[in-house]
Amino acid sequence: MRLWIRNPLACLAEGAAGGLVVENGRITELVASGREPATPADATFDAGRHVVLPGLVNTHHHMYQSLTRAHPQAINKELFPWLQTLLGYWQRLTPDAHRLATRLTLTELLMSGCTTAADHHYLYTESVAEAVDIQVEEARRLGVRMMVSRGSMDLSQRDGAMPPDSVVQDRDTILADCERVIGRYHEKGPGATIQIALAPCTPFTVTPELMRETAALARQHGCRLHTHLAETRDEVAYCEQHFGCRPVDYLEENGWLEPDVWLAHGIHFNGDEIARLGRYGVAVCHCPTSNMLLASGQCRTRDLEAAGVAVGLGVDGSASNDSSNLMESVRHALLINRLTYDASITHLDALRWATEGSARCLGRDDIGAIAVGRQADLSFFTLDELRFSGAGDPIAALVLCGAYRADRVMVAGRWLVEDGMPVGVDLERLRHEHGAAARRFLDS
Repeated sequence: MRLWIRNPLACLAEGAAGGLVVENGRITELVASGREPATPADATFDAGRHVVLPGLVNTHHHMYQSLTRAHPQAINKELFPWLQTLLGYWQRLTPDAHRLATRLTLTELLMSGCTTAADHHYLYTESVAEAVDIQVEEARRLGVRMMVSRGSMDLSQRDGAMPPDSVVQDRDTILADCERVIGRYHEKGPGATIQIALAPCTPFTVTPELMRETAALARQHGCRLHTHLAETRDEVAYCEQHFGCRPVDYLEENGWLEPDVWLAHGIHFNGDEIARLGRYGVAVCHCPTSNMLLASGQCRTRDLEAAGVAVGLGVDGSASNDSSNLMESVRHALLINRLTYDASITHLDALRWATEGSARCLGRDDIGAIAVGRQADLSFFTLDELRFSGAGDPIAALVLCGAYRADRVMVAGRWLVEDGMPVGVDLERLRHEHGAAARRFLDS
């Protein structure tokens, strides 16, 4: 069926003032102002109330952390003490709690206009050995695209590291499961709905051997690589103390400075390191909300892009955000980057990071923009609320006036949100079940 999304209030695409045509899950035509599709459509959706954006792409998250939002023992702390506090609670994770956390956060993201989500799950208790399988099931159930990053940690308290012994795995177990989930779930090519990335957690929770062997395995199977890097000054000091080098040097020594890598945070890079990342084609996911909440620092987005680094956007973990709303993070990205640089950082920059930049982080050229041939992943926002009254530029208004909830969302040509509500999701039941699971993590 050819669907004409007709005459939007505004559309983040050149030559689409008259709308766009969706057919077989892809965008097949952009319609100029005052024109109709070249071939008559089978159906029409009147978008006269809607600002149409490409589906937003979230490139870094820890969905299980939604179970410990605003935890009274962890608020008002920086990253290392925050982690030391919460790791003791996270070791209580169960398969059911992980499933509910994934379901809730994917739903939140979808309602904020996000159509593709990457999650970095690195916490593997004995009972949650099949964490990737659970997340794939939930993404398929909801209908969103997902990059499931099979995370890992092989250093624990018995090695002098921070994580409890019960949440890490040995290297052989990790690599065997990485190979298993790649073989079972990883899709290649345009239109992929589920993809697998391999993602050792941080320099201070994994061994260099795991970093090297993970990179070799990912490249054997054509998967992308992901890790946290240079999030805090404490991490930089750790690398200097334990490895005799800075974090970017550590990446290079272990074979990670390649175009198949995207990094979370990337705050504490110097100018030479930024230039090296650009030369090697490494991408960076900017996590503005988390960086502000944990007082980690300010990502040098403009310098990174000038060096050729693709910059994407992520909400980061739901206990360092404490939300899973990517549209909200777009606004936060604009504000903190104006503070970092100046008012020449625009709403279009922030939206680009959440769409095209994020797609590049995930190695995809079939999503992240409204263009002929791209996947029909779209988010639709209205300007009916009081917060938008008086706004002159509809697209700027979404960011400057604080849009946070999409009215409609489409993935591969299929409506997944209608009238602000996710199709087929009982929100009241989900809130109740997730809240009950979360209460277990509040016990002392």
